[in-house]
Amino acid sequence: MRNSILAITLLAMSGVVSAAEVTVTFEQPEKFTDIRPTNESKSRYQEKVTQAFERFFADYAAKMPEGYSWQVTVTDIDLAGDVDYFAGPTGQPLRIVKDLYSPAVRFTHTLRDNFGEEVLSGEERLRDMGFMQRISKVGTRAEFEFEQKMLDDWFSKTVQPAVTQHAAVAPKVAQ
Repeated sequence: MRNSILAITLLAMSGVVSAAEVTVTFEQPEKFTDIRPTNESKSRYQEKVTQAFERFFADYAAKMPEGYSWQVTVTDIDLAGDVDYFAGPTGQPLRIVKDLYSPAVRFTHTLRDNFGEEVLSGEERLRDMGFMQRISKVGTRAEFEFEQKMLDDWFSKTVQPAVTQHAAVAPKVAQ
């Protein structure tokens, strides 16, 4: 929860004029399908993953109208690839990324407008089976790029149209 507040504070300090408020929580992250590290402690890597996902949702909130509030509870993460503890020549674990190990995320969310009216809510179960077919520049892969692209696609196909449609309808609450 501390990290969620930090993400919101950083977003507010960045000078973004129109942005929704987002609160991201992680339900039992120690039980997530796959956020296993390769070369750092499990707790440090878990924190790195959760901070990345908080940043993704904060970026999406920045694209929404001011006054909106978005509650997101992440219930599972399965990172692209799988950790092989014997893949390296010296026995060092490596994350092997193949089509077989597609990224997935589960979360629930509720988006409300500035009057408290529900714009969108639900339980999402995202998996990107075609993540390896995406074209990106060689050697420029950002950490958690596959997971971010999966969320980007969902946001542009689901959330943005719902926000646009909701904004086109007159509010039910008197102004």
